[in-house]
Amino acid sequence: MKKNLIFAAVVMSLPIATAQADVIVLDFEGINSSYPSSDYANIEEFYNGGMSNQGTSGTNFGISFESNARAICLNTPGSSCSNTSRGGLGDPDSQLGGLFFLAGSGTNMNVAAGFEDGFSFFYTAINQGGSVQVFDDLDGTGNLLATLNLDVTSSTCGGEFGAGFCPFVAAGVAFDGIAKSVNWGGVANQVVFDDVTFGSATPGEIDVDVPEPASIAMLGLGLAGMVSMRRRRK
Repeated sequence: MKKNLIFAAVVMSLPIATAQADVIVLDFEGINSSYPSSDYANIEEFYNGGMSNQGTSGTNFGISFESNARAICLNTPGSSCSNTSRGGLGDPDSQLGGLFFLAGSGTNMNVAAGFEDGFSFFYTAINQGGSVQVFDDLDGTGNLLATLNLDVTSSTCGGEFGAGFCPFVAAGVAFDGIAKSVNWGGVANQVVFDDVTFGSATPGEIDVDVPEPASIAMLGLGLAGMVSMRRRRK
């Protein structure tokens, strides 16, 4: 009986012990099988427990891409593989790869488990802008939750980056409801995205599991209760 009561007290405290990290950031690093490379991988199931068409795999976030979504190689000083670069700005661990599409007027990204609160990213589009739409069902269907119209961006990075599509700028939107897909629209080969962020209207921001004060107090009370119970039963 003592063991069952202790187990119950611990279980009751666990669901509220931490604030879950709901924000996910896709940095498109490691999708291309080598760097630098002009052989850009189809992203496909890289973030969905599977692989890109080059056999690479990443964290399984349950996020999949249509076949025309590619991982472009980004230039860094001394390495040239495209006409695109982060220009040394942003996350230093997110400088080598980005998202773009080569065919059609857009591409869909599915998030089967859904996400909420916000959606954001960095992008560059020096010739023509584009648009991004967030839907509450898969494959760009269902109710439209949010739209982002993307303006043309500047081309002002230094010559050491060898890239016209540079730098990237931030874009994001907050919305109500649960989103399950995103449609990336625009002219093929004219918009590049990076640090795609789910759950925040600010790109690149990641929550961490931090014990909430109230939860810590509840856990402490639970443990104190167990100690008291054990004392009474001695």
